[in-house]
Amino acid sequence: MKRRTVISMEQALSLSYATLRFVQLGWRVIRLESISDGANLPGDPNRYIGGMVADDDRRSYFIAPNVGKEAIALNLKHPKGRELLKTLITNLNVDIFCCNTLPARYQTLGIDYETLKAAKSDIIWAGISAMGPQHPNTPGYDPAIQAMAGFMEVTGEPDGPPMLSGIPIVDLKAGDEVYASVCLALAELAETGKGQAIHVSMLQAAASWLITTLPLLDCDCDALEVTRCGNEHRKFIPVNVYPTLDGHILIAIGNDLQWKRLIELPKFQSLGNEIRRTNAGRHSQRAAIHEDIARVTARCSAEELMSGFLQSKIPHAPIHTVQQVRDMAAIAPVLTTTRRPDGKIIRLPPPAVDLDQAASEYSFAPRHNQDTGSILAESGLTEGDVAALAAEGVVSAPRS
Repeated sequence: MKRRTVISMEQALSLSYATLRFVQLGWRVIRLESISDGANLPGDPNRYIGGMVADDDRRSYFIAPNVGKEAIALNLKHPKGRELLKTLITNLNVDIFCCNTLPARYQTLGIDYETLKAAKSDIIWAGISAMGPQHPNTPGYDPAIQAMAGFMEVTGEPDGPPMLSGIPIVDLKAGDEVYASVCLALAELAETGKGQAIHVSMLQAAASWLITTLPLLDCDCDALEVTRCGNEHRKFIPVNVYPTLDGHILIAIGNDLQWKRLIELPKFQSLGNEIRRTNAGRHSQRAAIHEDIARVTARCSAEELMSGFLQSKIPHAPIHTVQQVRDMAAIAPVLTTTRRPDGKIIRLPPPAVDLDQAASEYSFAPRHNQDTGSILAESGLTEGDVAALAAEGVVSAPRS
């Protein structure tokens, strides 16, 4: 696979996650951040979130999405900063430019597609925003989009408040859409020689996942089918989390044959009757079924239940902690790693899919402005040029 070069004006998680996936492909990713204005902390605010890991601008929330990257700082509010960006795109032969700032700022900062296309005609441009360029001043925050897209309405207990997901799923969904769309654009570039602009709306990307709920509105659905139902499945009965002597277990019966296998187990034989033979019948007795199953599982250990379920091919799962997931035999060997400046290894999530010749260890997340000097030199600027630009407030003085 050809190694690509990406300049990404990124902050927070959605775009940082997308470009991490590019890093995992072996591509070069250069983070473009703002210079210090003297009043606020410089660069990506996520640098300063979480516990101290290496230094003040590389805290725990920032590390994982930004390993394997380089970092430069430019002042795109300055005309020379905007010209310098175009120079970098040309001289570094940048394939892809990404950003996740407000669309209203694209032209002001000189990062809109038409401007950068003038610097490199076949560039692929990708931007993430809350609702696309038609809503240029709407900020995009994962919790707000989860609320706006109906995710919170369908998450939580029926008699409880709307709830957020335990992970920032809208940020990650938007990042995956950038990743997939850029890969598709590269395929089209190979055929046509033309770049393109990609606009990812977080709201639209999130709404595309309402595949099991939104269409029901036009199918005369019951109101309970499109709201919160806790850990139950709205259609398949029984799917739920049940108590055990030592915790909880998920049971997921997906068809009538699996139900038959469940009630053939001695512990669950009393649950069977003619009405419950079909999923439609079980739906009419769903509350009673959940209560009946819970009475059985509460008298058993999770291991005892899983042993029987495994032999009978009944879908189930333990409720793992994050540490247990990290240590699973199926996950531990595919974890990636990075190494802190003091040498300590930090384990990171695996890539989404196995990739041939993919790295398993990545360089540590860069400090703000870490690579400005070397990248500007690579693009043809002398030390004197850089010093002059720093004096004008176009770039931050390179780190020593």
